[in-house]
Order: sequence, then structure tokens, then C-alpha cells
Amino acid sequence: MHGDPRPAAPFAENERLRAYLELAARAPMEPPPVNLLEADEAIAASRAFLATLAKRRSIRHFSDRPVPFELVENAVRAAGLAPSGANQQPWMYVIVSDPAVKERMRVAIEREEYETYARRASDEWLTALAPLGTDWHKEHIVHAPYVVVVFAQAYGLKQSGATAAKIKHYYVAESVGISVGFFLASLTSAGLATLTHTPNPMGFLADILQRPENERAYVVIPVGYAAESARVPAVAKKTLAEILVTR
Repeated sequence: MHGDPRPAAPFAENERLRAYLELAARAPMEPPPVNLLEADEAIAASRAFLATLAKRRSIRHFSDRPVPFELVENAVRAAGLAPSGANQQPWMYVIVSDPAVKERMRVAIEREEYETYARRASDEWLTALAPLGTDWHKEHIVHAPYVVVVFAQAYGLKQSGATAAKIKHYYVAESVGISVGFFLASLTSAGLATLTHTPNPMGFLADILQRPENERAYVVIPVGYAAESARVPAVAKKTLAEILVTR
């Protein structure tokens, strides 16, 4: 016999909960945006979005075709619309186009990646990577018109005079991951090619890009158009039956 799952005391008798509910009740509210479609329109839009995302592949060879900056900027705007823990939006998108900075990033990334392939990675890890044809050479860092480094803000900083107070952030990794998904979807819908790259460790990126102490590099995303010579691994995604369960 399981115990009663309800709180031991009613909300009204719990000072802490009562204070919270009073505070929450004063939060300003507004109607949500309306995006109601008829069933046939909704299905058509859903299928079109799926068809667009199905064209996305991780690209490691980029052309020198210029990319309108607005496409990347709008993708960051889209990323900023993602839901996040307590709406704290714990992310920062750093867009790098300076060739000298990209070269510094490449040198540092290749140094760490070489150590990973040569010493850090287990045989099992290397076996898993081999079908993708990757190695420690990262020319795409300098060839892609833009390299976007997404930083997760481990905590917030609120300036107060000469000092900055720390503000605790919640569900940081989950929040930033959702935001990056929005970012990639926006770039893909604009016809751009991307790669998600996570060199490990990544602390050097904060130094190169002069980020504050509360930011941690989360992912590196080269952005551009695929080179005509680009090739991708002949691998498949899991089927719907392998990733979907209904109850």
C-alpha cells in the first residue's frame, strides 16, 4: 500500500509555497501567438519541414561562395526563441569570420583533436568514428565563411557597481541543446550547410574569443555552402520504428 502522494500540509498551510504562489500570481501574462492551421495545411507544412531537414548532412568541405550575413543572424534570432529553464536563455552565439581568428582556432582545435585520435580516444571510440571518415585535420574551420561557437552560460552575471553578482542558471545543457537545434533548423531551411563539432577539451576557445568566466564552449558550427567536391558518409538514420514508441 503506497502512501498518500499529496503534500503533508495543504498549500495554504505551507508558508513557502504560499509565498511562491503569491509571487507567481503577479507575473504578467499575455495571449500566445496564433498559428492555427487547418488539418490539410498543417500536414503539408509538416511534410515540407521534414523534407527540408532530411536534406541536412554534416559537411566538412565548404565552398568559398559568400553567405549573406542575415541568414546567420536570423538563425541566431531563431535560436534565441528556444525555450529554456526558467527562461534564463543561458547561451551566447559568437560568429567568427576573421581569417586570422579562424586560423588560430584551427591550430588549437587540430592540436587537441590529434591528441584525441592518437592517445585519448579508446579503441572502441575510434572504431565507432571510422565509418564517418573523420580525423584530426579540420580545414573546414578556415574554409567555411563563418564559424559559430555556441557558449553555454554556466551562471549569469549581474553587474552591480564595480562587482558582478552570480545568478544561478537551471537546466543549462538542456536549454542550450534545444537552442542549437533551432539554430541548425533555421540554417538548413535557408539552404546552408553545417557541421556540429565538439573538440574536447574546448577551454581554449574562451581564451581565443575573449569570453567571460561564466561561459563554456558548447559546440563549434562551421556554416556555409557545401563545396562541389564535398562527400558525406553513406550512413543511414534510424527508422521511425526504432525511435518512436506509442502508449
